[in-house]
Amino acid sequence: MQTSTVLKFASTALASVLLLSGCNLFRVYTIDLPQGTPLSVQQANQVQIGMNTNQVLYLLGSPAMRDTLSPNRWDYLYDYTAGTDGKRQKKANIKNAAQYLSIYFDNQGQVVRIEGKDSLPATRH
Repeated sequence: MQTSTVLKFASTALASVLLLSGCNLFRVYTIDLPQGTPLSVQQANQVQIGMNTNQVLYLLGSPAMRDTLSPNRWDYLYDYTAGTDGKRQKKANIKNAAQYLSIYFDNQGQVVRIEGKDSLPATRH
């Protein structure tokens, strides 16, 4: 009799674990993973040809990349991987630097060209 009680308990416990394994209650919480600088078109439009590096730093902050082989180019990149909260809010993932802004300076540190404004959203992510 003792063995059948243990067997019933074990099978009930196993069935409970298998049924609850698909439940959201037991899923692992993951964090949202933003990488880089989230920028909007409005922010990028503040940067104008002729501005110096300090003015760009004030408006946009530090770039995600400063290439040592091309020191006159600053790249602002942004990637985002939605975690538990982001998925609940139905935020889209942004991969492979789909949002970027490249700013080119001359040798005196003045902005001469801006690329990537069309990849930025109207508002920050």
